Amino acid sequence: MDRGGCIYIMTNIARTVLYIGVTSDLQARIAEHKLAVDQKSFTAKYKLFYCIFYEMHPSIIEAIAREKEVKKWNRAKKTALINTVNPAWKDLSDEINSW
Repeated sequence: MDRGGCIYIMTNIARTVLYIGVTSDLQARIAEHKLAVDQKSFTAKYKLFYCIFYEMHPSIIEAIAREKEVKKWNRAKKTALINTVNPAWKDLSDEINSW
C-alpha cells in the first residue's frame, strides 16, 4: 500500500527565500525545520521557519513528481501558487499541528 505525501513551501521572516520540500509526515518535517535539527541545512542557514503552503497527494510518488514540477517554476509562478491558498503568506504551522 502506498503512503500519501505532500509538498510544502517554507520561507523566512522577510518572505524573501523559498524552499520546496516533500514529505510523508508534514507535522514532523515542519517541526524539524523549526528546530533547525540539521544546522548545516539550507533551511537552517536561511532561517526558513515558516510554512506558507502545503498540498496533499494520495501517494508519495505523486508528491515527489509535483515537487519536481514546482521546483522548476520561476518565482512569480510559485508566488501565484502560494497566493491561491494563503495570500497573506501567514505561517500555517499551527493549522498543521492541530490535525
